[in-house]
Amino acid sequence: MANKSNIEVHESAMLHVTGRALYVDDIPVGEQLLVGKVVYSPHAHAQINSFDLQTARRIPGVHAVLSFRDIPGENQLGPVVKDEPCLAENEVTFIGQAIFLIAAETEELCRRAEAAIKIEYEPLETILNIDEAMTAGSLLGPERRMGSGDVQAALSEAEYVLEGELRTGAQEHWYLETHASLCIPGEEREMNVYSSTQHPSETQALVAEVLGIPRNEVKVEVRRMGGAFGGKETQANHTACWTALLAHATGRPVKIRLFRDDDQIMTGKRHPYLIKYKTGFNSDGKIVALEVELNSNGGAATDLSFAILERAMLHAENAYYIPNISITGRVWKTNLPSNTAFRGFGGPQGMAGIENVIDRVARFLKKDAADVRFTNFYGQEKNNITPYGQQVEDNRLQMIYDQLVASSEYEKRREEIEVFNVAHEFEKRGMALTPVKFGISFTTSFLNQAGALVNVYQDGTVLVNHGGTEMGQGLHTKMKQIAALEFGISPERVKVNATDTSKVPNTSATAASAGTDLNGMAVKNAVETIKNRLRPVAADYLNKQACDTTSSEEDIVFENNEVFDAAKPDRRVTFRELVQNAYLRQVSLSSTGFYRTPDIGWDRDKGHGRPFNYFAFGMAVSEVEVDILTGHHRLLRVDILHDVGDSLNPAIDIGQVEGGYIQGLGWVTTEECKWDSHGRLLNHSPDTYKIPSVQDIPRDFRVQLLQGAPNPRAIRKSKAVAEPPFMLALSAWLAIKDALSAIADHEIEPPFSLPATNEVIVLAAEKLRQAIRNKQLVGGK
Repeated sequence: MANKSNIEVHESAMLHVTGRALYVDDIPVGEQLLVGKVVYSPHAHAQINSFDLQTARRIPGVHAVLSFRDIPGENQLGPVVKDEPCLAENEVTFIGQAIFLIAAETEELCRRAEAAIKIEYEPLETILNIDEAMTAGSLLGPERRMGSGDVQAALSEAEYVLEGELRTGAQEHWYLETHASLCIPGEEREMNVYSSTQHPSETQALVAEVLGIPRNEVKVEVRRMGGAFGGKETQANHTACWTALLAHATGRPVKIRLFRDDDQIMTGKRHPYLIKYKTGFNSDGKIVALEVELNSNGGAATDLSFAILERAMLHAENAYYIPNISITGRVWKTNLPSNTAFRGFGGPQGMAGIENVIDRVARFLKKDAADVRFTNFYGQEKNNITPYGQQVEDNRLQMIYDQLVASSEYEKRREEIEVFNVAHEFEKRGMALTPVKFGISFTTSFLNQAGALVNVYQDGTVLVNHGGTEMGQGLHTKMKQIAALEFGISPERVKVNATDTSKVPNTSATAASAGTDLNGMAVKNAVETIKNRLRPVAADYLNKQACDTTSSEEDIVFENNEVFDAAKPDRRVTFRELVQNAYLRQVSLSSTGFYRTPDIGWDRDKGHGRPFNYFAFGMAVSEVEVDILTGHHRLLRVDILHDVGDSLNPAIDIGQVEGGYIQGLGWVTTEECKWDSHGRLLNHSPDTYKIPSVQDIPRDFRVQLLQGAPNPRAIRKSKAVAEPPFMLALSAWLAIKDALSAIADHEIEPPFSLPATNEVIVLAAEKLRQAIRNKQLVGGK
């Protein structure tokens, strides 16, 4: 059956636009609710010499003021490596690190209690960036390596060699809903946690650990999040644990909702990277060797930095076959909040490096970068093995390239841009085409599993629970569609309930773009179990109606709210009638479902294996116009062709492609995190941190989904869509560079970094003009 149903709209769309969607902060509790507040460090690195909480605790209406000494369980939040205390003990290692927790009847009382706390610090030396960390040898862990071929031999034999470095910046997640958690104590040791988290099972585990109780005493529920983008994969655990500690200490419901500025100050960002590279290539643009070093700013604790580094390394070649490649990765420890997961999970940094290399090779050879990219694409039958040994199967790169170059009128517009640039001195246009090849699966292989619980009720309606979380991406909508399609009933008969650790345990985070793949297959598994129970009931029911025994369960079909015999289509019963009959026959109408991704495995130490179930492909052509006097730029037109297999929901998938591109656009242009020399984040509010606005959306935005390319390795032949489109925004970044290059008639390569802010653009333009003047002076002599 094709992926068709009469549900195209996001299942919460009406609730979103009418303001009736419930988030953590909207859950009604009652007069017992206390307000929680986190008191955090004002120093990037300091020793805590002493503190006194007694005055704060005596304030009427203040019910708890907690330090690390009041934690009944483990003082630890590290999700992988236990190097991140829940509350600081003797030392603080970044501005924003939690030290004390307050529960009071009002926010004003919380602020009064905070002001009454006495604490003495002794500032210590700080490390704030990668360069300082490298100088100090401040590594968070051992370096990682992977590669193939003989890089040094290939470099020595290459016709040309280029080397250089690229810096990529941090990025704030800027989810609309800040971190929030509501904890309600239950009987005895029970704790009910309502959390804005992407990973309910990990939140459950850490809450249990800090409270010193088993996991079966903690229930975590997630109805929905107001955005997450990776920022709530591990760091939502902090807010949940802090809230749970206060609820445990007071015996009353407590809610913490971080103020926007505090959220930005306290939480980690996308990892800044310093990428160093050396590449060898031939006159036709073919890259024969690449040596790349990825240096990541991990912040003060490990968090997911090594998994993110690993994915950056696994995408350091992007869509290109490079026979001789060496990739080294290091994570450096600094006195900033621990950087964390963000859409793409290292992929954007890895791809930015190789796309910059391709662009430099093309400019050196005076070739169109699109041609150089095509020359280096992974092949179909050969040149199709990645540096880590996985074969690139079902390669869509050439198909997408041919279709996009034609539909975007690439050649014609390239000529028009050249004419425009000759005629305009202070406005320049540029264009770039960039691809994405993104691996789908958790690289930590055991995480590729999911569970579901499906209940069918006597009225023929269905309730689905699964381990994934809804953060606006439409996962629940797709689960609703999958259940409806598999049962052969209308989507209106299906409801997807809140994610709940007491219903579906031991789940993985909704991350790695694998939410639909994993949970969809688990839902399908549960539905198949129930259908297999219903088939003999249906065959018997139809036989009794026809007074014979010719219908067999092998011929039973579920479709259009009916169940019938495929061999005798006139024999039918409604789904509702069949369910009622099965109940009377004492047949179970509930089932769990489970799925684990097959045929994947990854040797992290050797840097070799099959870490991904499949690859998602996409390509974008972006055209920009840049004012070289102010650095202002605008996107004139963007053409995207993206591979989602057989789309489960084209409307949602196109929305994900558009949103991913625009968020990526922010990373490569306007979004710049600035810290001062003391480690203070200077732009921690919407008036100083610039995410893309309506004005940044391309004037002409053309997004198409690749047709006729089913994916045999995922639910209903679909593909993941959440993360891959983010990297397509690299085309806008390189289009800006192309426009700048036109200042010197493409004879001098412009200095460039990421993000390409107005400041970066203006300074690059001035350096180009100065280079032109110097060249003219030399020529005049």
